[in-house]
Amino acid sequence: MQINKLPKNKFPKELFEIPQPPENLWIIGDFPEEELIYLCIVGSRKFTSYGKEICEKIITGLKGYPIAIVSGFAMGIDTIAHKKAMQMGLKTLVFPGSGLSDEAMYPKTNVRLMREVVESGGCLISEFEPDFKATHWSFPMRNRLMAGLCKATLVIEAEEKSGTLITARLATEYNRDLLAVPGSVFSPSSKGTNKLIKQGATPVTCAEDVLEALGFEQEKDEDKQMRLFEDLSPEEKKVIDLLREPMSRDELIRELKMKISDANSLLSVMEIKELIKEELGDIRLNM
Repeated sequence: MQINKLPKNKFPKELFEIPQPPENLWIIGDFPEEELIYLCIVGSRKFTSYGKEICEKIITGLKGYPIAIVSGFAMGIDTIAHKKAMQMGLKTLVFPGSGLSDEAMYPKTNVRLMREVVESGGCLISEFEPDFKATHWSFPMRNRLMAGLCKATLVIEAEEKSGTLITARLATEYNRDLLAVPGSVFSPSSKGTNKLIKQGATPVTCAEDVLEALGFEQEKDEDKQMRLFEDLSPEEKKVIDLLREPMSRDELIRELKMKISDANSLLSVMEIKELIKEELGDIRLNM
């Protein structure tokens, strides 16, 4: 894929506001021309199912808003955020801790994802020469660009001593908003985020919290509900049609006439998207 050197007059203005603005920027793809609000999402490489679910649920709720998701391409929450953003039609900007050539790209497992990002209208950006290979110090350097570009940084799962917390610290130093998802006090993956909240980060538990932090006026309940039921897949439409009255999970799966594993996966996704909910043993529409 073609790597271009970004002219300085095309640098995002936010990056000139940080103490160490980049000297050079290389890019694959095109920097978004439209006015977007940039949200940095970072978190643990050793994510839990809770971290994955809340990350996907929050990004799903951002669909349709002029928001671009920024992250660092690491395995874990970063990669989950990039993939979900593309599924929701949001632009995603990638800041790897390496140069942008196929040979240098880190991690290697994300080279395919790199192409998907560009094909979906996003881009990859690095201040490092294209063939520069990642080192232990290059990741904190790129973190300052992510924190500097974005209006807010959202931390989803971080251990008490985590590189993710570097991005969080930089966001506060640059006078950007810092958001954090609270987690179980028993989970090592939430010790860092819970500590950030104690230190003043804004706790968020849903997309509405993030939208409020980014300055968006909240939708009326009826408008939100209409948007939730747009763009349903054929399978999702069948579930909606069947749930004119609440049904047990077993009964619903029988009516769907799908493999049990496929049906459970479908229902889980619809719960994450807040289309349905399960209460008192029955599944019902989330009206």
